[in-house]
Amino acid sequence: MKQLIEEIALPNGLILNIWDASRVIAADTTSVILIASIKMVLKPEHFQEADHYKLTTAVFGQEMLYEYRVERTFVKTDMCETVYQELLESFKANTLPYLSHAAFPEQFSRSKHREIMNNPYRYRNYLEKDI
Repeated sequence: MKQLIEEIALPNGLILNIWDASRVIAADTTSVILIASIKMVLKPEHFQEADHYKLTTAVFGQEMLYEYRVERTFVKTDMCETVYQELLESFKANTLPYLSHAAFPEQFSRSKHREIMNNPYRYRNYLEKDI
C-alpha cells in the first residue's frame, strides 16, 4: 500500500508528493519502491500553438500526472529503510532540481504533445478527429 512520505512545494508552484510503495515479497525480502508524483494543470501558454493545447488536452485531459518511479527488488527486510533513504537522497540530489526549474511545466506539457505526434498510430483516433 502506498504511503505519503513527504509533500514538497516547488519554486515553480507545483507540489511534489513522495510516496513509499514498498511491498513484502517473501518473509525476509522486500521490494523497495519510491514514487514521486506531480499533478499539474495544462495551460494554453505552455504550447506554441492553440491547436497543440487543444489536441493535448483532448488526449490526456486538463490535468497531467508526472510520475517518477524507482524500485529495488529483493532487499533484505531489515535493510528496507536504509535502501529507501538512499533512493530518496539520490532522487533529491539528481531529479529534484530538474522538477523545480521554472520551465518544467511548459517542457513537460510540450513533451506530451510530442508524444502524440511521434506516435500517430497510438493516438490515431484523436488525430483523425477534427479537434
